[in-house]
Amino acid sequence: MSNIIAIVGRPNVGKSTLFNRLTESRKAIVDDFSGVTRDRHYGSAEWTDKQFTVIDTGGYVANSEDLFEAAIREQVVIAIEEATVLLFMVDVVTGITDLDDEIAQLLRRSNKPVFIVVNKVDNTQLQNDASVFYGFGLGEIYPISSMTGSGTGDLLDDVIKHFEDVVEEENTLPKLTIVGRPNVGKSSLINALIGRERNIVTPIAGTTRDSIHIHYNQFGHEFMFIDTAGLRKKTKVKENIEFYSVMRTIKALEEADVVILMIDAMEGLESQDVNIFHLAEKNKKGIVILVNKWDLVEKDSKTTKIFEDQIRTKLQPFTDVPIVFTSALTKQRIHQAIETALEVHKNRAKKVPTSKLNDVMLPIIEKYPPPALKGKYIKIKYITQINGTSPMFAFFCNLPQYIKEPYKRFIENKLRENFDFSGVPIQIYFRQK
Repeated sequence: MSNIIAIVGRPNVGKSTLFNRLTESRKAIVDDFSGVTRDRHYGSAEWTDKQFTVIDTGGYVANSEDLFEAAIREQVVIAIEEATVLLFMVDVVTGITDLDDEIAQLLRRSNKPVFIVVNKVDNTQLQNDASVFYGFGLGEIYPISSMTGSGTGDLLDDVIKHFEDVVEEENTLPKLTIVGRPNVGKSSLINALIGRERNIVTPIAGTTRDSIHIHYNQFGHEFMFIDTAGLRKKTKVKENIEFYSVMRTIKALEEADVVILMIDAMEGLESQDVNIFHLAEKNKKGIVILVNKWDLVEKDSKTTKIFEDQIRTKLQPFTDVPIVFTSALTKQRIHQAIETALEVHKNRAKKVPTSKLNDVMLPIIEKYPPPALKGKYIKIKYITQINGTSPMFAFFCNLPQYIKEPYKRFIENKLRENFDFSGVPIQIYFRQK
């Protein structure tokens, strides 16, 4: 369960600038989730060792010519449902507008912590002008300048007091989640796996309202299913499905060990799927690709191979990922999908003994050393696996700064060839010895 801050407000109050400041100045990994709109609007951030996710709702509304209040309202309603803390951004120069009033009304009913962030406050006079926003009756106001960053520290100090503690569950069972675009068949697959036997399915008490943790224990497999689909009654507002599914995907993905990315056999791998894939890869999750509705595809002996190759081409450079062809409807290969995900979970936790690592990799490196640079020869002397939740390796050498990306990829491929890390992102570091 991660804490999510959503920045809401009407257009042009500086939401994106604040978003960029929060995510980038903390040296966070900012993920482009393009393909929904032209803007980047989801990022990881950190403040005093607390990590959280920032959502800029402004990125989801189409360009300003056809901006209309309903679309903004829709974003705010969804953000209210999904976020831990809401930052309501207003502009000190324009004061309170009708649209601000309407947003304030929605926020008043939210029962979530709301922070009024008054932007563009660059001098003492404007500090005084900011007090008009107390009129919303939503509590304390925070004058800031998202351009210079003044005031953001005080804001964040107070925001993180409202975070829910992210408790690392004692539960050591593998956590799997199924993600994918809407209508790809996620719910059908979960229903097919779980069946209607409620006694095997025990939603764990105390988990958040954003996701159901289902304890699965049958057919010799035991794991936790993180299901975020269809939990909440749909609100009256007609929903922006893309935005909703992105928020849901982010949550499910952050909680899981292995992400099962489900794609539609009839539509193939689309840009949104590729985004989800890279998001899982950046977050160092295990990944399995599930091609659903395979029963609907006209096939000959080569169909599967061609389809696999097309997928791997789009996923480059990380292509060492299992692909399973299933049909949730006919239950074809659904158990194989779970077995594959559990294999990937094992690969993610795999520890290779140092002696074995050196015995296998040093002769390969000796045969194909890194190319010399400026007449300097690079010697790799020793390799070890670093402890972590996903596989990381340190290669100790005399001139780490001279090792370039292609050689790094070569090393990664050799590690994959010799020690099965299928479905798992690997990190490789070259360090000074």
